[in-house]
Amino acid sequence: MPTTAILFDLDGVLVDSAECVERTWREWSARHGLDADHVIRIAHGRRTVETVGIVAPHLVVADEVAALEGAESHATEGIYEVAGARELLERLPADAWAIVTSGIRSVATLRIRHTRLPMPRVLVCADEITRGKPDPEGYLTAAERLGKTPAECVVVEDAPPGLEAARAAGMQSIGIVGTYPPTALAIADLVVPGLAALPAELVERVISRGAWPPSRPRR
Repeated sequence: MPTTAILFDLDGVLVDSAECVERTWREWSARHGLDADHVIRIAHGRRTVETVGIVAPHLVVADEVAALEGAESHATEGIYEVAGARELLERLPADAWAIVTSGIRSVATLRIRHTRLPMPRVLVCADEITRGKPDPEGYLTAAERLGKTPAECVVVEDAPPGLEAARAAGMQSIGIVGTYPPTALAIADLVVPGLAALPAELVERVISRGAWPPSRPRR
């Protein structure tokens, strides 16, 4: 089956938002007497609603989520484009890529516009699905909207929940080192040190609709 689409996570892959995200979670953790490092480890790659539900089920989750997402919807300090992201996306045909993010639409579009990345034709956000990563719903939704089968898609992720979602969706995956060390991304079919290290042959074959085999057999 030819690989004809790349599905990208946003934060940690195309946008460097670690400074902003960690500041938000640390301030929130301090207000509630929680271990910020633990909260941040849980939060990476997950929707806010699921993170709060895991780390602070004793709170009114809906109220906390609304406050956190409201703050992130207006924050651009500490948001940066990942080097090479804009050039990569501009090379891909509009029907050959999508973004699947654990952020809500207002947060995702703010970060995409702030970093001057191309706006994808297909953008699947946290507030538009029922179950977040590691559930495969987001990636399956993106593939359907692009008119692709799971076998035609490669997922690019920086966090274990997203890679687990890709595997559950029946998609190949590439892990980007940065948010997590290589050992934490072992579920991926291929692990690379950064976005610039994506296999050139993958990009060229997506553009030309050619096949891209994984570097090693899927387990």
